[in-house]
Amino acid sequence: MTTEQIIGLSLTLLVMLIGLIGSLLPVLPGTPLVLVAAIGHRLYFGEASVSNLVLGILVALTLVSLLFDFLAGMLGAKKFGATWRGMTGAVIGGIIGLFFSLPGIILGPFLGAMLFEMLGDKEFKKAVHAGVGATLGLLLGIVGKFSIGVVMIILFATNVILRS
Repeated sequence: MTTEQIIGLSLTLLVMLIGLIGSLLPVLPGTPLVLVAAIGHRLYFGEASVSNLVLGILVALTLVSLLFDFLAGMLGAKKFGATWRGMTGAVIGGIIGLFFSLPGIILGPFLGAMLFEMLGDKEFKKAVHAGVGATLGLLLGIVGKFSIGVVMIILFATNVILRS
């Protein structure tokens, strides 16, 4: 591996780690950022970079992580008795929660699902239950995105090192 390749790999991995942090904080585009870093590395280094097969796998893993994140929140809310109102409220609460740092990110979906369920004439206890489901779904989505991001980074780094 040349010095240029080592520096390129190091910078790419740094961007990927920022993407991994984005899996925990919805302000950054998590796994899509990991994928963009891998594509950028491939465009710059060509054949000395990640293989086409691994790049295809990274694209598939990115799509899986986005789908998983979306479905985890919805299914978590649904599993705990939320209606379409609660799921909508969880999404809106999650978006609003982004403006209030970590407490907002966690409480936003909970309060959104609860409020929207109560607006739909659900009793308080059932509305709280739906809010808990939305929050657990959100946390499950974060764990899933983070795990997939770790797999993507390891797969990329291993493939690039083995091809050098």
